[in-house]
This record gives sequence, structure tokens and C-alpha cells, in this order.
Amino acid sequence: MTETVAVVDYGMGNLHSVGKALERAADHQRIVISGDPDVVRTADRVIFPGVGAIRDCIGVLRESGLDQAILSVAAAGRPLLAICAGMQALMSHSEENDGVDCLGLFPGVVRRFPEQLDELGQRMKVPHMGWNRVQQTSHPLWEGIEDHSRFYFVHSYYVTELPEEQIAGSCEYSAHFAAAAVRDNVFAVQFHPEKSAPHGLVLLENFLRWQP
Repeated sequence: MTETVAVVDYGMGNLHSVGKALERAADHQRIVISGDPDVVRTADRVIFPGVGAIRDCIGVLRESGLDQAILSVAAAGRPLLAICAGMQALMSHSEENDGVDCLGLFPGVVRRFPEQLDELGQRMKVPHMGWNRVQQTSHPLWEGIEDHSRFYFVHSYYVTELPEEQIAGSCEYSAHFAAAAVRDNVFAVQFHPEKSAPHGLVLLENFLRWQP
């Protein structure tokens, strides 16, 4: 039977780019972009993208019921991949917008990058935008991707205070931060795999095959 892969549509994700990348990565899987909690809740696999302010993100999720749909997918053991603000939304709390309680699937805290100088004495730009290397831990979603490969980031806030066993990848930019997090059937990345070809495409292919 053909698997359904649901991309969560709550008005705050780069859905066109994510959908196109998934179409290239999919192997006889049906890609559905939907804001219907029932579609998300019953999908075989779910991708939770996101961009924008966390207060708006969490507000829309809770108002629509998509928050409970996403948490139910995680609880049911089905593969869930969160991207960028989607990753931050899965944490316990974010400092953004004067402080916002998030979905609490991970105990991490989201903080703003500190203002500091680089090794040349120049102020590091926020947001962190562009390509950066990710140091991996052992996980099936990194299969075929060399350690310290570059991925594309766009963010002003970063995830910290995760237990070591939940850190699947790390990065340096003004601070040391979690570039990827894992908990059982949930994998979350701060970078944009849909903009990180070819490594991002391999990661998506791995997610579509992943059997946690």
C-alpha cells in the first residue's frame, strides 16, 4: 500500500520548496500538503516545517488543533521530521517574543544568538544565514552524508539545553547549538534540507525510508 507523507500546512512554512524536494526524494510515496489535523494525525509520515515568529507559529498550531495532531504522531511512533521553526516549536520554551511556551516534546530552550565578534574582530551577523558545517552523531538519517557536511541555515534563535542523548547534530555560530535533535521516532533539524542539496536531499530520502 502506498504510504502517505503529510507536510503540515499552517501558513508558516516554505511549503513549495519542501514539497518539490520531497517529490524528488519520494519512492512511490504520496506527498500531501495539508492543514487538516485529521490528515496529519493519520499520515504514515509527517514533515513539520516552519518559518517566522514562534508566538505566531504556536498560536496557529493551537488554534487549529495541529499541535495535538503533531504530538499524536510522535506518540504513535510514526516518523516525524521537523524543520527550522518546526524544530524550535517542539522544544519546551522559546525566549523569542518575550517568551513563549512551546509544544514540549523536547526539554530544550530556544535562545537568541549573542552579539559578539568573530576572529577578525567583526560583529557576527544575526540572523545566521548561509552554509555551515554540522557535526553528526550516529543516526540512520545521516547515512550517506559525510560528517561535517554543509547545510543551509536561516535563523536568529537556536536550540540549547538538550540532553546529550537527544543531540543528533551540532554547529557553531556565535554559540554552540543543536543543529539536529532526535527522540525515538522524531528527528528535528535547524537547517533547511530542502535548500541544502545534495546533502539535504539525501537526508530527506533517508527520512522517507526510516523505520524507527
